[in-house]
Amino acid sequence: MGEYTAFPRSDLRALLQLAQSRMVPGGAEPPPEIPTIFAGGLARHSVSGRMFDTINPSTETVAARVSRGNTDDAKIAAESARSSFEGSWRHMTPEERGGLLSHLAAALEANAESFAALETLDTGKPIGSSRGDISGAIATLRYNAGAADKMEGITVPLGNGFVDFTELEPLGVTTHITPWNFPLGMAVRSVAPALAAGCTTIIKPAEQSPLTTVAFAELAACVGFPPGAVNVVTGFGEEAGVALVEHPLVDGVTFTGSVETGRLVGASAGRAIKPVVLELGGKNPMLVFDDADTGRAVDSAMEGAFDNCGQVCSSVSRLLLQRGIRDEFLSRFLHRARKLKVAPGIEDADLGPLISEAHFGKVAGHIEDAIQKGAKLLLGGNSSGRKRKGYFVGPTVFDEVDPASALVREETFGPVVAVSAFTDEDEAIRIANGLSYGLAAGVHTSCMDRAFRVARKLDAGTVWINGWFIGGVQAPTGGVKDSGIGRERGLEGVRNYLRIKNIGIAIAGNATG
Repeated sequence: MGEYTAFPRSDLRALLQLAQSRMVPGGAEPPPEIPTIFAGGLARHSVSGRMFDTINPSTETVAARVSRGNTDDAKIAAESARSSFEGSWRHMTPEERGGLLSHLAAALEANAESFAALETLDTGKPIGSSRGDISGAIATLRYNAGAADKMEGITVPLGNGFVDFTELEPLGVTTHITPWNFPLGMAVRSVAPALAAGCTTIIKPAEQSPLTTVAFAELAACVGFPPGAVNVVTGFGEEAGVALVEHPLVDGVTFTGSVETGRLVGASAGRAIKPVVLELGGKNPMLVFDDADTGRAVDSAMEGAFDNCGQVCSSVSRLLLQRGIRDEFLSRFLHRARKLKVAPGIEDADLGPLISEAHFGKVAGHIEDAIQKGAKLLLGGNSSGRKRKGYFVGPTVFDEVDPASALVREETFGPVVAVSAFTDEDEAIRIANGLSYGLAAGVHTSCMDRAFRVARKLDAGTVWINGWFIGGVQAPTGGVKDSGIGRERGLEGVRNYLRIKNIGIAIAGNATG
């Protein structure tokens, strides 16, 4: 893979070297200004010339100044994507598209450490977690590379007088509005299947963490993707995001983010009759029954609650414990949680910072609201990290939380867990299903009859039994109720970006009645 270790493109080299100079305070000053509108195979500044700062959450210092796109930049990207779709990209065979995705995976693998450092600079997450995220993106590219030439239609039996079959066609130009918690991973999760299906793509990364997405588009150009196949518009949702969703040259939209914004995206796409995939919030319950393996359940809860500092749509945010196991479980869970280290991402601790000052305020607000409403604080609850630079919140666990509090009703998106007790299956299911969310849920029990029975009654797009974060790129994920529509990953993820065309042929000389 050595052929991918050096690149002639100065913009990409500058991006990949950026993290080395700005990961810690005292880096190069002033922050670099990076052209991050990527269209037609070239990085450029926004039409307006405006820029905005992306902040290192570990240090609260400016990591870089990036281009602030708007309607004009969305138009350039959409025209670039449409030109590529109707030109060289559309005429590639599925095997050729898969080959390019495989090359892109190899290039990303050869530069994984640089991408991980850039991700940690932008998000603050521990460098080890960033390495894992990049590995996941590589696996996603390879999976979809293999799927590119395996999307098949069917024949329809209409009788001797006809031949009837279906063909699968790419939607066209697709827009991908991605979140800040797993910037590259979430971009690749939807862009890779769209490219495999034959679509061309425009990514609007979250304004808090755009850098690896831009580097990814540069990397795609380096390995031979034609100009316009992968485009990026950096900026804010109300300017760049809305413009991309509404642009007439965009044929489909994928969005991952909050329920409130998802409603707006869905409504806008609906007015234009564009298909949309939405993965929205979660307030995910883990149900632990008396007969569960306590150690295994605690392992799942630790990973589910505190991975990525709780900034995961499918994190464990509600622990539902049957009364007979409650005390033992909490004793072991709290013992483990107290040992977690919180530090800047470069130190590769257990938890890094939250993404931004605004998000820190939201999480701190949920904690304070729970305290004011009489919840029993078992661990954490302070923002001691604010004694130094960085948006740090340690592991926080509440018991006896008011069901009306924000900590129970709303997605906190931080390392904060609300504990509830239940007596029997019916009560557990009632509590678990009592919110408008339905993204993920988990069941811990040694009785498989109970596990399947409860799993079928839980309102969730994904249910994990005796584990958490089970699955991989092969397993489709998505929500029900307010947690979204559609499924991503697996072959279902590729089908998001295909439309069905039916072709019927009447055979001469046969009856047509």
